[in-house]
Amino acid sequence: MAPTVLVVDDAAEIRTLLRSYLEAEGMAVLDTGSGDEAVRLTTEQQPDVVLLDLGLPDVSGLDVLGRVRAESSVYVIVVTARAEEVDKLVSLSLGADDYIVKPFSPREVVARVHAVLRRPRVDTAPTDPALRFDGLTIDPERRTVTADGSAVQLSALDFDLLLALAEHPGRVYSRAQLLEKVWGYSHLGDERVVDVHIRTIRAALGDSGSTYIGTVRGVGYRFLGSPSDRP
Repeated sequence: MAPTVLVVDDAAEIRTLLRSYLEAEGMAVLDTGSGDEAVRLTTEQQPDVVLLDLGLPDVSGLDVLGRVRAESSVYVIVVTARAEEVDKLVSLSLGADDYIVKPFSPREVVARVHAVLRRPRVDTAPTDPALRFDGLTIDPERRTVTADGSAVQLSALDFDLLLALAEHPGRVYSRAQLLEKVWGYSHLGDERVVDVHIRTIRAALGDSGSTYIGTVRGVGYRFLGSPSDRP
């Protein structure tokens, strides 16, 4: 089945341009210029990827991102004219999976869509059994995480990042390696986007967040949990 992409942008010409390139790649495309409509379409149509502009006329794109992320783990790629670092970091902290600044190459957008669509299948752990550590369970098949018996809410990208680290406890990954492994492409921009997502994961895990994910100064990160045989 062809993946479905929802294009959310107030400029009709941009929606038309992206539609033509995405459909040429065999994808089904929905589009809207309304933030409220974007939330409705995400809920009802369940697209695989949302391309989300931040500068919408009715609702802030960040509000749309927050509402979508509260209800869905759909991949969200922010596409915006806002180049300020704060907008980028806020978008990523709210659960965006990628960030593209206008003006952009339509081919780059298509490449990023392909990258997020590949991500769950990239070097994922066996789906059964779940990965179990003292106090933490990661289930790749159900894409769920529990810490001390309580469900942990993570975005799709944050789950993939945690899983990538947990697959190889103790192994040190540089930020560049994590970007390639989890994001699915070589990232030429600010590698600190990894730090933003690590902070989000640690916060979601609560007081034990830093117990499971360690920082290797000047290099990157590693998973510290010890495998457990308990179900």
